[in-house]
Amino acid sequence: MEQLPKQFRDLLKDSPFRAMFEPKSTAGAESPPASGNPQSDGSQEELKRIRAFNLKPREIRDYLDRYVIQQAEAKKVLSVAICDHYNHVRQCLEDSAVRERDYAKQNILLLGPTGVGKTYLMRTAARLIGVPFVKADATKFSETGYVGGDVEDLVRDLVKAAGGDVELAHYGIIYIDEIDKIATASGATGGRDVSGRGVQINLLKLMEETEVSLTGQNDLAAQMQAMFEGQRGGRARKRTINTRHILFIVSGAFPKLAEGIKRRLQSSQMGFAAASGPRLEEDSDYLRLAQSRDIIDYGMEPEFVGRLPVRVACQPLQARDLEQILLTSEGSILQQYRADFAGYGIDFEITPDAITAVARRASEENTGARGLMTVLERVFRNFKFELPSTGLKAFRVEAATVADPEPALRVLLRENAVRQREVLRGDLQSFADRFKADHGFELMFEDDAIDLLVEQSLEADKTIRALCEDKFRNFHHGLKLITKEGESKTIPITREVAADPEKAISAWVVERFAQMTTTQ
Repeated sequence: MEQLPKQFRDLLKDSPFRAMFEPKSTAGAESPPASGNPQSDGSQEELKRIRAFNLKPREIRDYLDRYVIQQAEAKKVLSVAICDHYNHVRQCLEDSAVRERDYAKQNILLLGPTGVGKTYLMRTAARLIGVPFVKADATKFSETGYVGGDVEDLVRDLVKAAGGDVELAHYGIIYIDEIDKIATASGATGGRDVSGRGVQINLLKLMEETEVSLTGQNDLAAQMQAMFEGQRGGRARKRTINTRHILFIVSGAFPKLAEGIKRRLQSSQMGFAAASGPRLEEDSDYLRLAQSRDIIDYGMEPEFVGRLPVRVACQPLQARDLEQILLTSEGSILQQYRADFAGYGIDFEITPDAITAVARRASEENTGARGLMTVLERVFRNFKFELPSTGLKAFRVEAATVADPEPALRVLLRENAVRQREVLRGDLQSFADRFKADHGFELMFEDDAIDLLVEQSLEADKTIRALCEDKFRNFHHGLKLITKEGESKTIPITREVAADPEKAISAWVVERFAQMTTTQ
C-alpha cells in the first residue's frame, strides 16, 4: 500500500478492493501449485472423481431416468457422448502426453420445443459426474464491441463455478440455450449482425480450442491489480484457460426448422417413393431427420454447425408424460408445493384423478413440463394465501378442485371455521405479548372482547395483528397519562373498549384529570 500514491491510498481506504494491495504474509504458507491456481479441498475432490470416472452409458441413462421423463433417444446420445468425453478427460489427467494430442470433441446440439427437459438433462448429468456446470442464454451475448455480454464470460463463469480452480474448469460443461435465437435471417446480406453471425463466430472459437483470459474487460479489480504489478517493475501475470477439453452443449426450439425439413423431404420424394417412407406427423418427427444443410439454411453458420457433431431431437411431452413427471420424477414440481405447505405445517393429498386433470390442463398450455407449474400455481394460489391462517393441517385435492379451486377452498374454510377462530385467538394473545414488550402494559382481553375482535377480523378480511395495530395504535400514549408510578399496568379490555379503544382511552384520560383537579 505504501508505494501507491497518497490520493489512491485514500480512495482505497474503505474500498472492497483494498485487500488486493495489502502485503501478503508468507509465514507458514504453502507454495501454490505450478499453475498458480491454488485448489480448494472441494475442487481436489472433484478432480479425483473425474480421474476415477468409470460410468457406463446405461448407468448415466438410468440416472437420468430418475429425473427426466421420456427423451429416450436424447438420453442415449447424451450418455454416450458424455462417457466418451470424460473417458478422454480421465486419460488426459493420467497422461499429459494424451492432453496434447488432437481431439475432436463431441459437442452436442439439442433440438426440441420448450419445456421438454433439455436443460434439466444437462444439469442432472453434470451433477452426476461432479463437474462445474454453467448455463446461459445465447440472447444475452453480442459481438465484441457492442452492448451485451462477451461469450468469453462463459468460460470465466465456469472458473467461478469451479471455485477458482482453473484445472478443474478445464473439464467443465458449458450449456447455451436459445441458440436458435441468434440465427441469421435467411437471405440476409451485408452489414454486421450484432446478435447473430458475430456471436456464432465467437462461440465457434470457444468450442474448438482457444485461450481465454481470466481477466474480463469489465473485471475492474483484476485490471487494477495487473496495472500495479506493472508499476512495481514486474510483469503482470497473464492467466488464461484453454477450452480444448470443455464440453459445449447448445440447444434451441428451432420452431420453423421442421417446416424446412418437410419441404426438403417433399421435394426429394416423387411418385410411389413418397408412400414408402415413414409417416411423419409431429414437427418433432421431422427434427429427428435434421441435417447440417437444414440447420445452415435456418441461419446458423456452417463452421458453427460443424463444431456440433452430435445432434439429437427431444420429443414434445404429451399429457401422459406430464402425469408420469408428477407421479415418478424425483424432481417433480409437486415436491416443491409439498415443501411450501409444509412450511406452515400443512400437508395435502392429491388423488389420481386430480393428477390426470393437472397433466391434461398442463398439456394444453403447450409449454412442456413448465405447464405443470402454471396449472398448479393456479390451483394452489389462494390455498397458500388462506390456509396458513386457519390452523388446518391437511386437505385433499380432487379433480373438481383442479377444475374450479374456489368452491373447494370455501368448503375447507367453512368446515374449519372453529379452528380458524382458535388461531385468531392465539394471534390476539401474540399481539398482547408484543404490546407489553413494547410499552410495558399488559392488555387482558375478556371473552366478549375476543369474540368481537375475531368477528371483525373475519368480516374485514384482515389479520388480528393488522386489526389491533390499527385500533390500538395510540392506546399506549393514553395509558401513560392515566397510570401513576407504582400502579398496576394490567389493563382489562372489555367488549366496549375493544369496539372503540380511542373513545375508551379518551374517556379514561378525562376522568383521570377530573380526579386530579378535584384532589387539588
